[in-house]
Amino acid sequence: MSPRETLTPGTTSCGFTVERTETISELDADAYVLRHGASGARLLYLACDDENKAFAIAFKTPPANSTGVFHILEHSVLCGSAKFPVKEPFVDLIKSSMQTFLNAMTYPDKTIYPVASTNEQDLLNLMDVYMDAVLNPMIYTKPTIFQQEGWHYELDVPEGASLCDGELRYNGVVFNEMKGALSDPMSVLDDAMNAALFPNTPYAFESGGDPRCIPQLTYDEFLDTHARHYNLANSYIVLYGDFADVRRELAFLDERYLSRANAASARIAAKREEGAEGSALSPNPLPMQQPIVCDYRRVEMETTPENALAGMAYVIGQALDVFRTVAADVLFEAILGSNEAPVKKAIIEAGLGGNVTSYTSNACQQPYEMIMLQNAKPDVARELRCVIEETCRDLVERGVPRDRLEAVISNNEYSLRQRDYGVADGVALACDALSTWLYDDEAATDALKLGPVYAELRDALEGNFFEDLLQELVLDSEHWALVELVPVEGRAADGDPGEAAELQARKAAMTEADLQRVVDQVAELRRQQEAEDAPEDRAKLPRLHVADIGDARPEPPFELDEATPLPCLRHHIATHRLAYALTYFDLSHLSFAELPYAKILCRLMQQLPTAQRTAAELDSYIGSNLGFLSFTTEVYLQESNWRLARPVLLVSAGALSEKIDALASIPREVWAETLFEDTGRIRDVLTQMRIGMEQAFLNAGHQAALGRALTYVSPAAVVSDQLAGVEFYRFLRDLLDNFDDRIDSLCDTLRDLQRRIFTSTGTIASFTGSDEDYARYWACAGTLGLEARTVPAKELFVPAPEDKHEAFIIPSDVCYLGKAADPRALGLAVDGSWSVAANALSYGYLWNEIRVKGGAYGCGFQSVPGRRVAFYTYRDPAIDPSLTRIARAGEWLEELDADRDTFEGFIVSTVSGLDAPVKPYGLAKRQDGAFLSGRPADFRAVTRAEMLAATPERLRELGDAVSRVAAEAPVCVFGGRDIIEASDASWTVINLLG
Repeated sequence: MSPRETLTPGTTSCGFTVERTETISELDADAYVLRHGASGARLLYLACDDENKAFAIAFKTPPANSTGVFHILEHSVLCGSAKFPVKEPFVDLIKSSMQTFLNAMTYPDKTIYPVASTNEQDLLNLMDVYMDAVLNPMIYTKPTIFQQEGWHYELDVPEGASLCDGELRYNGVVFNEMKGALSDPMSVLDDAMNAALFPNTPYAFESGGDPRCIPQLTYDEFLDTHARHYNLANSYIVLYGDFADVRRELAFLDERYLSRANAASARIAAKREEGAEGSALSPNPLPMQQPIVCDYRRVEMETTPENALAGMAYVIGQALDVFRTVAADVLFEAILGSNEAPVKKAIIEAGLGGNVTSYTSNACQQPYEMIMLQNAKPDVARELRCVIEETCRDLVERGVPRDRLEAVISNNEYSLRQRDYGVADGVALACDALSTWLYDDEAATDALKLGPVYAELRDALEGNFFEDLLQELVLDSEHWALVELVPVEGRAADGDPGEAAELQARKAAMTEADLQRVVDQVAELRRQQEAEDAPEDRAKLPRLHVADIGDARPEPPFELDEATPLPCLRHHIATHRLAYALTYFDLSHLSFAELPYAKILCRLMQQLPTAQRTAAELDSYIGSNLGFLSFTTEVYLQESNWRLARPVLLVSAGALSEKIDALASIPREVWAETLFEDTGRIRDVLTQMRIGMEQAFLNAGHQAALGRALTYVSPAAVVSDQLAGVEFYRFLRDLLDNFDDRIDSLCDTLRDLQRRIFTSTGTIASFTGSDEDYARYWACAGTLGLEARTVPAKELFVPAPEDKHEAFIIPSDVCYLGKAADPRALGLAVDGSWSVAANALSYGYLWNEIRVKGGAYGCGFQSVPGRRVAFYTYRDPAIDPSLTRIARAGEWLEELDADRDTFEGFIVSTVSGLDAPVKPYGLAKRQDGAFLSGRPADFRAVTRAEMLAATPERLRELGDAVSRVAAEAPVCVFGGRDIIEASDASWTVINLLG
């Protein structure tokens, strides 16, 4: 039955009272706000026509210190519960469900556990496991969970030595994760800024946990914190999607969990019997910070000089004032969001640093705007503040440019219609709802109703609203902070003795019995980690079977239309009155040495003036008329020959159906008429590009390691590396180091490439939108101004791959490892069954060995049929133990002994990943990629059939091949110097960032 019929305000259903309902037109959804009578749990149901259903439960969890207790709890509650007493139900769900999202997130004041699935029974299964996990976790009876996910001591004793000669160290998944996270200077600056803005609130603490504080957390404090916060009166539940009858889900929640006692309530009751009261039983408070000014704070960090930062932040107001928060976000985006935005432009022109980034932080009680100067010059923090405020004062007097404000509003309205959140819609909307709901029970939907806000902001363009707002937020602000992060060679001289000295002191205070206790506790931890779950416990987990999957949803068709002025891949995909136009320009006529210049050409497009418009005019014009415009390079491996690659320059754009003329004309103006004359602006853009790549090495080093490792065997990967990997980064650094000497030749090269690339020769277009939009697009576009190339092609000679066994030093306390190969280089034929094996290896063997035992935050085995086989680790505390465990992966697979339910789970989850819904733009790009690679039209169907046909025998047969990958695939590492030097492997060590 329709929820409109069953969930009317004032009625009670399944223990829930419906408090109010409303329609949110911009989401095409009806919202129902309910409260569970017995438990006090809040529930928001967003009813809409989306088969990708979602559930989330969240708790308000403001920290009282920086031990990371809520982050450790987020990990720990998913390590078994009363109803599902297996070691890793979270991993079991990944291996056995049709989930389209499965994770948990710790925010500075809340913890969210969201899941999504296209199968309603599967979602109920996921809800069952998650609800029991958060309310009845095994943490109360199994202290090793705290040790594994939080922290514990380990004693490394050399063979034949006494315990006293051993080296004491910390280990734990969250401990190592946060070592990696806080190796990022931007995260450190953000933490320092929160402490400066909100010193008397929980936001002053590192909610993820500071590795220097995590070992201060005790097991009892850990349990008490769970009991105080994971209670239902402190919970927020979201349901989203098209349910047959949502009363099924409501009854499930009521009968199974909300009307029953749980482990958290039992501990609170026991504490009350012991005489505890007040704060010992209640959740941590979340007070409001009164306005405060921090006119300067210096933070020191051991990192490279290039990572110097300065930050300026202004508190906007309160989260419940959604209009003010959105208005401030629009305003700051208009003045800081691009190189042509007036405040960012003024900072760059002042020569204070290499780049400026900014963002509105709205996932907190008092939203604020953060302005961050990257690659900052020494002692420029106060000058940064002066430039910001002087420019804002001028904008208040002269007026904030209306074209920039209108462009931001238009772009946001486009995003509202596109609804591409990067994750399942229900998950993103649940998180958005909590940005107001957490602070007021009456504000469950306030953050979701943005259509009227943008309409009101358009009306506000006529008066002085934005100037008055800028005056309030910046010039008259009484709540702001200025923070500078200064790189130093050693640990900051703040009285902290450092981890190594602390451990030495703790070991010195230990008796031999204490040391033996450490050894015994680790042995017990290992025993439990290695123990198999009892078959009767595994049987308790809800599972889907292959029969539950159903047929694959048919993909919308596409075809190559050669009747258009350019050959065009025509996609028939519903798009919510949006249109996408992509143009693929061939790069195979360039020389190998020219490829990096093509990447630079892409980056400079939109950043420089055209023959018709200044850079500032172009920036606003694009924002007002297009949803997005991007210039990128991509490499498509050819199905016919794995050694061949098809490099292209891709121009992508999206627009509202009402803006088809702009979709046809603006990309053409940019690629044909960009002027390469402003050398200062070119230097600024390239510097920003370098900083962005360095940030990626720090935060996603496993991706960089995988890409580099592939270059040791794959010619196609060598091309990709030249366009966007380590080799491109080295090229970019050298170019910037010698910029003054090379700028004239650079500009000449870019003009030459502009003439040679943007031609009709080898060019293919792609269009997604309605038939009417398609006809209008080509009527406006014509030939896109493209003519056949007349310049002879150069030879794209690709250097032969070579295994260099590189270890790249980056300023980090963890490492990232990639071990990858094209399977065809090893003589391996990889089909869909390999994907099932990858699932089993990643969430069976590797998860337990490298994450659980080794303490790495992430790890896995990847298999892309006909493309790549690879092992990787992420935020890993050491190299050699992971390599040793990877070497044994094939043996584990050869001995795989999975029961029928477990094995079918591997298949279900693997096929589910292939079948997961994709947004229109992503689907069109995927279809384009298959065409440009020369993949057969039935490739996905064949791969899916191979997955479904996988058997335990087939996976065991793959064990030897996986062992070959582990032994023969080249390896590359990105990591801290100490970790690399501690490895016994023979590396070519390179200080990547200089």
